[in-house]
This record gives sequence, C-alpha cells and structure tokens, in this order.
Amino acid sequence: TTTMALYGERKYLLNELGYYTAVIGIKMGPGNFGLKATYAGFSDYSESQLGLAYARSLGKKLDAGLQFNYNGIRIASGYGSASAISTELGILLHISEKFHTGIHIDNPAGGKFGKTREERIASVYTFGMGYEASEKFFLSAEIAKEEDQPVNVHAGIQYRFIPQLLVKGGVSAATSSAWLGAGFTKGNLHMEIFTRYHPQLGITPGLMLQFDWKKEKK
Repeated sequence: TTTMALYGERKYLLNELGYYTAVIGIKMGPGNFGLKATYAGFSDYSESQLGLAYARSLGKKLDAGLQFNYNGIRIASGYGSASAISTELGILLHISEKFHTGIHIDNPAGGKFGKTREERIASVYTFGMGYEASEKFFLSAEIAKEEDQPVNVHAGIQYRFIPQLLVKGGVSAATSSAWLGAGFTKGNLHMEIFTRYHPQLGITPGLMLQFDWKKEKK
C-alpha cells in the first residue's frame, strides 16, 4: 500500500505565514517507510524540512518509529541560509482495542543551525491518547511541552456520520483557540477542510488531500 498526502494552511489569512506539507508512505513487509517535505514562509524568510522515516510493529501492543530530518532556514537581503540535522522518535502503545497512547519526541539531541551552531532547534515532547468509543465516535487528548514554552493541552473529537463523511473539532489551551473540520472520502481519495480560530489573530483555513494506492492481489 502506498499513501500520499498534501496539506496546506494560511495562518490568519496571511500569505507570509503559509505552511505546506507533502508526505509519502510505503508499506513494505513488516515495516513502513515515509518521506516528508515541508515549506513555511515567503520569499524574504522561509523554513523547510526534508524527513525520512521508518516505523514498524514490535508486537500486537507496540509500534515504534524513527525519523531523520534535514532542516533549512533562508533569509533574503544578504543574510543567506543555514541548515541543521534533527531526529524524531515515536512510540505507540495499544492498551486495548479501543484505547491507545503514544509518546513523540522531536529533536531530543538538540540540533543546531550553521557553522557556529549558535541557533538551536527547540525540543518538543508530546504525550497523547485516543479512545474509540464506537465505530463512529473518537476522542483524543494531547499534552505537549516545547523547550522554553509553557505546557500546551489539545483535545479533539471526531464523529463519522457514514463511512464517507466525518466531522471533527478541538481546542488548544495555550492559545485559547478552537478548530472545526470536515472530511469526505470517495474511492481512493480522502479530503479534509478545516478552519482554526484565534480570538485576537483571526482564522486559519486549511486543506488536506490524501490518496491511497493498494496493490492488487494476484
């Protein structure tokens, strides 16, 4: 099975705060390989990332993954660019058929930019859990701690009216913001649209497209 997803958002309706991601995942035997590319910013200032990931099952109860990233920053007007290497680690524990928990660590080694290595990529530690109350209803919660930032809590719900249609929503405590989204599936294509609202900064619209190719059995 091969999956490709494209995601984009424009924070607070500003072209300078655009964020775009493309992901490809390939299932090969007991493991899965992934390739990720992201771009954020505009012509005067931009951040980019290329990531290569591998994940596999370690039994019925445990999944684990590792990702290596090449990060880049570009500043126009003669400032130039800089790059850094970072890693991500993730573990998913299936406590039961309906209840799942996971830990994600972004940049545990503290990668730094440039030859002088003065600018450091922040480490982020995340713990999440999800509960499948039924085939239609899903609940999730996440606690995230970014280096030098306060703890943030996210909570979300998802309801699937029919196999082809779902709605979802959530809140983020640190920014006092809320978001709503809807998803539609037809054949191998899945599409989601959403909008996030911040009381002072306004709305952030976003769109995600996902394509699945399943190898035909002979």
